Amino acid sequence: MNAIRLDGKVAFITGGANGIGEGAAMNIARYGGDIAIADNDAKNGERVAAAVRALGRKAIYIPTDVMHTEQIDSAVKQTATHFGRLDILVNNAGGSRRVSFLEQSERSWRKHIDLNFISMLTATQAAAGAMISAGNGGTIINIASSEALRAAPGYAVYAACKAGMVSFTKSMSLELANHDIHVHALAPDMIKTPGLSPYFDLASAEMNAARDRYIPLARLGSTDEIGNVIVFLASGMASYLNGLTIPVDGGALASSGWTRSPTTGEWNLYHG
Repeated sequence: MNAIRLDGKVAFITGGANGIGEGAAMNIARYGGDIAIADNDAKNGERVAAAVRALGRKAIYIPTDVMHTEQIDSAVKQTATHFGRLDILVNNAGGSRRVSFLEQSERSWRKHIDLNFISMLTATQAAAGAMISAGNGGTIINIASSEALRAAPGYAVYAACKAGMVSFTKSMSLELANHDIHVHALAPDMIKTPGLSPYFDLASAEMNAARDRYIPLARLGSTDEIGNVIVFLASGMASYLNGLTIPVDGGALASSGWTRSPTTGEWNLYHG
């Protein structure tokens, strides 16, 4: 039963001040891990670090703009020095905005790539180096998206970055296996976070009806539910798993074109 515990382990989380990153930090801490939060949101970064310490775990907040690779590299090194080890990396930082690709500027392309993909490459290289030096193995978890596994009109560059993240996860799971470093990706869909509200009116009847039609579990996911999967993958319970991409989406990817009738509750293909 102790295999699920993360006692003595240290997690470095990019974008850990809100949303999925905050959920990861709190759940890892509940299972015994210590936390380093790398984020450019100082107020919420310090808030989450304080909440982790309130659970009896150690936590630091490191001001980090993931658009600057040198800041990520420095934050990883600071974490390894402060705690004396690094066991878990959660590549969570990212973001997007809806725009037609034909109207998207090169500057916007590069911003999407730097934020969603280059930041992951930088953190992975730095963290894997620290894990290898310590000789304790480790776990790297990349927060991709359901858009990595399906079309995403209006989010083409973002989706391409997330698809690249999934491919990178598979390659790293082989390259780092000899060091007992496990690499996985999660593909969340509709998770209730502060970043979701600008895109969707979560209180609208139309939104709720669409949610019930397309998501088999008929509800949004929570950051704790993402955090639970992260804890599992980082624990001894997942010791023979490597290179996975797990959709944490209430079954939305599985439904793919099937919709639930609001009147009969039956599933139908391409209508509802």
